[in-house]
Amino acid sequence: MFTRTLLTTALFGAGFISSTLAQEFTLRLHQFLPMTDSVPREGLIPWAETVEAQSGGRIEIEYYPSMILGGAPANLFDQAQDGVVDLIWTVLGYTPGRFPKSEVFEMPFLVTNAEDTSRAFQRFVEENAMDEFADVKLIAVHTHGPGVFHSNTPIETLEDLSDLKVRGGSRVISAMLGDLGAEAIGMPVPQVPESLSRGVIDAATIPWQVTLALRTGEIVSNHTEFSGDHGLYTQTFAFVMNRESYDQLPDDLKAVIDANSGVEWAGRFGAANDADDIAARDEAVAKGNNIVTLGSEETARWRAAAQVTIDNWFAEAAASGIDGAALYARAVALVAQETQ
Repeated sequence: MFTRTLLTTALFGAGFISSTLAQEFTLRLHQFLPMTDSVPREGLIPWAETVEAQSGGRIEIEYYPSMILGGAPANLFDQAQDGVVDLIWTVLGYTPGRFPKSEVFEMPFLVTNAEDTSRAFQRFVEENAMDEFADVKLIAVHTHGPGVFHSNTPIETLEDLSDLKVRGGSRVISAMLGDLGAEAIGMPVPQVPESLSRGVIDAATIPWQVTLALRTGEIVSNHTEFSGDHGLYTQTFAFVMNRESYDQLPDDLKAVIDANSGVEWAGRFGAANDADDIAARDEAVAKGNNIVTLGSEETARWRAAAQVTIDNWFAEAAASGIDGAALYARAVALVAQETQ
């Protein structure tokens, strides 16, 4: 829960002292990436600076990157919900089963670019999945750009994936990797560099932008992406606030938080990822790394194989009383609408 500090200003007059009290609210923001990554650098920090400025300095945001307040990335949502910290940014897929409707945005070949897909994801959640965030104040959800394989050996065909140990960042992504023939190894993204270096995994699925902070292009030199307007996969992220921390703000400061929540900030987080996708890919090219872009026919083979993942998700959703096909159709429509 936020820390409330009372600052006393002594005003000296002729023969007497009076004082006034001004409240300041310090909010602690915890997340797992280093501050050099695009999400904190171009998303979280500008958001905090905007809130501080619009609050007239009455709100202060303290940054705690790289899990320095303790716990694992999978604990972050609970830290916000339980009031251990005031604000968190995290991967929804790190807590499997907790966000079953939001999970639809991890379906294969749904993502276009991060900005448009993030805007679509925010609109989708506001329409269909706010119950999954009922215990927190939702600031924004977003996605990263098209996911890419980063591997020790080139992945040029669907068969090249067979039996490779590949990092998957969520339940759905790991299921997709298994359906495509790989041996999926689930792990949070901070573990990727060491796991690649030590041979725990042969390849990792991460977007280009994350390779800048993780220096993945210095560990492996092969990268595989897909042709067409849609990438193989994306992951879903949420930036949320402890509900009590929000509720205890005065109305004018709640209005500041509200004004900096929703689709515009979702898009801004996505745009930051898109910009670093370009920078990271350019860096890999400059290093002379091998970038494989699968052609349309080969990409179509992967699409066909990944349909199993979508069909299985529909069945799982139905078993939980969720109309997965309808949610998927709405997600596809919203992405298409934003990408026009």
